This record gives sequence, structure tokens and C-alpha cells, in this order.
Amino acid sequence: MSRAALFDLDGVIVDSSQFHYESWVKLGEEVGFVMTPEFFRRTFGQRNDAIIKQLVPSATDEQIAEWGARKEALYREVARGRLVPLPGAMELIRGLKELGFKLAIASSTPRVNIEFAIEQLKMADLFDGFVGAEDVTRGKPDPEVFLKAAQKVGVPPERCVVFEDAVAGVIAAKRGGMKCVAVTTTNPRSALEEAGADLVVDSLSELTPTQIAALLEANKE
Repeated sequence: MSRAALFDLDGVIVDSSQFHYESWVKLGEEVGFVMTPEFFRRTFGQRNDAIIKQLVPSATDEQIAEWGARKEALYREVARGRLVPLPGAMELIRGLKELGFKLAIASSTPRVNIEFAIEQLKMADLFDGFVGAEDVTRGKPDPEVFLKAAQKVGVPPERCVVFEDAVAGVIAAKRGGMKCVAVTTTNPRSALEEAGADLVVDSLSELTPTQIAALLEANKE
């Protein structure tokens, strides 16, 4: 039967949080808000429009769109040449590919950032598709991004395993009827377990493709 692994990008495949933080700080200096480390950690993984609305409640739709695009341009400037995969990520992705899993990136980041990461890490041959911010109308914890990714690779939700680092992402995966593996790159184990993750690890290097296949088959009725 078909199987799919759906990967969030930031905090799962790449350690990009510092670059995103730096780009938010730079944007704040340009347009007049302050991004604190605490606020950044709390909102990491949310869509830009949701973050900007919290930072500047009076922002117009036009400003939100303009600032969101500017933030991502700053991110790519900051991250170019510095983006590296997290430990075990590429090995697990390649191993799942060899096992016949369909692979997709499902992220709240804009598609241009996904394409940027794919180019920087030279992984275009590994993924069967991706879903980014422009492809959905509802951000995590709504499951839309994962359901669309599953649809894109032609695999039913119950045959999908999601890899996440954000609490909102874990909740979204479970609401979508999928198994979820959470990585403690940006959130503590306790929060990820409370959100409903089926398995929590400190690094993808702890996992093997056969473990993921077994997780997918576990608890089937």
C-alpha cells in the first residue's frame, strides 16, 4: 500500500530559526516593531500574516502582504550559503525514499523559501511535491497544509507520517488523521507530547526508515 512522509521544513529538515529571527529583527527595524526572542519562539511556525497581525494590529492587508514578502527576502539574504540540514534529516529522507515512501514538504513558509531550501541543500530529486503558504487559506493548527500535501502525492491521510517541531504542527497532523513524529528542536518534549505526537525525538538521527514504517502500521484497527 502507498505510504507518505510529510516534512515540515523549518526546524525539521533545516535549522533555520536563527535566520528567521534575524530577518524579523531586521524587518522590525525597517517598519517599526520589536521582535523579542520570547515572541519569536511562541509564534515560530505560524504564517507571516498571523504573526504581523499580532505585532501590529493596525496593519492593513497591503502592509501585511508587503512586510511578509520583505521578511522572506531578508531571510533568504541572511540564510544564503549558511543553510545546512539538521542531523539525520537527509539520511532519513533518502532511506524513506528507498523504502518507497512518497515524500512532500508541507510548510507554512512561502513556496519561494521551500524552493530556496531545496536548491541550497540539493534535494530536488528526493521530493514528490510541496505545499507552502500560498497553497492554503488556513494555517496550522488547521490540518489543511498536510491534507493538501497528502492529496498532492496521492496518499490517504491515514497512510501519512508527519514530521514536525511546532506544537501547532503536531496538532494539525493529528487533526488530519495522520501519525506524527515530533523533534525537540524548537519546543520541549513535554509540550510536543501534550500536543499528541506519536513519537518525540531529539534528533532525526535517532530514527530509521523501518521504525517509521512500523509506526505507520501501529495501532491499526
